[in-house]
Amino acid sequence: MDFGLVLQTDPPASRVISLMKRAERNGFTHGWTFDSAVLWQEPFVIYSQILANTTTLKVGPMVTNPGTRTWEVTASTFATLNDMFGNRTVCGIGRGDSAMRVAGRKPNTLARLGEAIEVIRDLAEGREAEVDGQRMRLPWVRDGRLPVWMAAYGPKALALTGRKADGFILQLADPFLTEWMVKAVRNAAAEAGRDPDSVTICVAAPAYVGDDLAHAREQCRWFGGMVGNHVADLVSRYGEHSGMVPEALTEYIKGREGYDYSHHGRAGNPSTDFVPDEIVDRFCLLGPPEAHIGKLRALRDLGVDQFAVYDMHDAQETTIDAYGAEIIPALGD
Repeated sequence: MDFGLVLQTDPPASRVISLMKRAERNGFTHGWTFDSAVLWQEPFVIYSQILANTTTLKVGPMVTNPGTRTWEVTASTFATLNDMFGNRTVCGIGRGDSAMRVAGRKPNTLARLGEAIEVIRDLAEGREAEVDGQRMRLPWVRDGRLPVWMAAYGPKALALTGRKADGFILQLADPFLTEWMVKAVRNAAAEAGRDPDSVTICVAAPAYVGDDLAHAREQCRWFGGMVGNHVADLVSRYGEHSGMVPEALTEYIKGREGYDYSHHGRAGNPSTDFVPDEIVDRFCLLGPPEAHIGKLRALRDLGVDQFAVYDMHDAQETTIDAYGAEIIPALGD
């Protein structure tokens, strides 16, 4: 199992770079960041410095979207980083939550997202693609490689992931839901004539290592609120008891009353009081190292290839170091 570190690009950027360097020293293989231009600093500028200050770490957004930047700009940015640092990027992409809503726009449609996945990958790898009716190619790309991993929850998005994406990003670490969603992605891949095992599975969730479970929960409760945004979209689309989405995912948002993006992804988010302890425990990895190891082994047995640690809490360095010292080595068995 590979391990990634997920951070927000809060200033100063030097701290983001320092934490990514620390992660690589501790055995992490991927460095991810949020991508929301109004809320945080521009990640692609920071990626260049992360890549320059690490040796093998792969970087990318978790996640970008098709609406913030034109597709040829996104592709060219990835391709430039790959040309400079040797194909060490991954494009995580989704419909767009905070990046679009904070700017007063709606998240992108799945149809637009599916088209963007193919166009961005083709352009970044040097092939011709069509953007807004215009055929184009980046003539300077040589030996480009850009895996595109899609974030998804709902049935239609999971099916799209299986049909078109190189990887699947699932932003929660509940084994029951992971099994259900991984199966949906792999079935869609098989139906599309693809090798289901060719789709990389990445589970991303907060991890907090320590014995004070109550404190860890409070530091990670924000995640249930973030996931709740996507769940609320699914409920509005499919209905609360449609059978299209597991009730284990939808039940907890009944107490949700709006959401304030100014606290998005941050410990102490006041918009997440509705998230019960049970959901925090199910969605996150909390407790002593052996608790993390046990849950990660269960996820690995379900086909998860990478666990990406959301490290937005008051123990960032401690978590990175604990993973490097005790948890990552145990998953190499």
